[in-house]
Amino acid sequence: MGKRRYSTQISNNKDASSLLFLFILCLYYATVQCQESSKVTPPFPSTPTHSKNGLKRILVSIFLGVLTGLTGAVAFAFGVRFLVRYMKRTPILKGPVIFSPKITPKSLQSALENENQLLGSSSNGKYYRTVLDNGLTIAVKRFEPFEIGSPERQSKSVKRRIQQELEMLASLRHRNLMSLRAYVREPDRFSLVYDCVPTGSLEDAMNRVRENELQLGWEVRLRIAVGVIKGLRYLHFDCAPQILHYNLKPRNVILDAEFEPRLADFGLAKLTPNLDRATSGYSAPECFQNCRYTDKSDVFSFGMILGVLLTGRDPTDPFFRETASGGSLGPWLRHLQQAGEAREALDKSILGEEVEEDEMLMAVRIAAVCLSDMPADRPSSDELVPMLSQLHSF
Repeated sequence: MGKRRYSTQISNNKDASSLLFLFILCLYYATVQCQESSKVTPPFPSTPTHSKNGLKRILVSIFLGVLTGLTGAVAFAFGVRFLVRYMKRTPILKGPVIFSPKITPKSLQSALENENQLLGSSSNGKYYRTVLDNGLTIAVKRFEPFEIGSPERQSKSVKRRIQQELEMLASLRHRNLMSLRAYVREPDRFSLVYDCVPTGSLEDAMNRVRENELQLGWEVRLRIAVGVIKGLRYLHFDCAPQILHYNLKPRNVILDAEFEPRLADFGLAKLTPNLDRATSGYSAPECFQNCRYTDKSDVFSFGMILGVLLTGRDPTDPFFRETASGGSLGPWLRHLQQAGEAREALDKSILGEEVEEDEMLMAVRIAAVCLSDMPADRPSSDELVPMLSQLHSF
């Protein structure tokens, strides 16, 4: 930001210097003309009236010269500024935009035209699995930021803004983020290319846990929670400007073979202003009230994910419709915590050693604070990283 302000100040100084130079040039030209006209010897002796008329002509010449110079200088300055702004404008790129040496435009175009396997869907697009000519398996999100019939579909300025945001997101590198490897702009959508992680999402893993098809111990669940909050901290505190996830939920937490989490879909909801962010069961209360989304709204969503890891329950579980549960996961956890019965909330499949139970009970307290109704009462992602990391050595 400082560099941008500095460059703007330099540009303004250049404009002022140009105006001053043209003004002096015009003034000098007018003065020379007047001097030359005064050197001409009149055919008759000068009279007072003749002298007055000559003085008027000199003053008028000076005034017109100055006025012409100023007008020309202003027009020149505006013309230069418009030309510079036009030349700096980001061009709308056509065809695949690649950020990975493992992907070529030709292989990507060919893969996108073939039959792809549907992996899942979200409110702003669908995920597909496809294979490139070199054998690399990729995940492709068909990102649809425009509503059908929306005039923004044809707006070059909107497409240019989305392109700039995607290039910024592609520049982010963190072990707990899904990196954007390429994208392709199409008439009414974008195809976003990511690494394909065969393990699936946290939502898939927890569904398998509930069906007794997968065992996830407390150590693995805590590792997932720590990875998620580290990814959030990077977006909130290491990126300038700050990046908000907007759509954090288990479906957008991708797990690799070692169950290391990677956040997906971060920042994309910003490009779809008409998206209803209050429809998710993981959304903060302020999304329903005033639609004001901050980094503390992301923290609330993280608290929901931590609650899912601790309890094994999904927020849409019919259990939470009962009056005694408080209506949702957050109030239920806070009620048990305040009543000193937090152990009742824990997933019975991860209960075991006493040391681990102490860690889990402390994690329940952390989740309850993250799920506070008021954003100011929630900790920041920067504060949460040491709070969770100290529960276990990572």
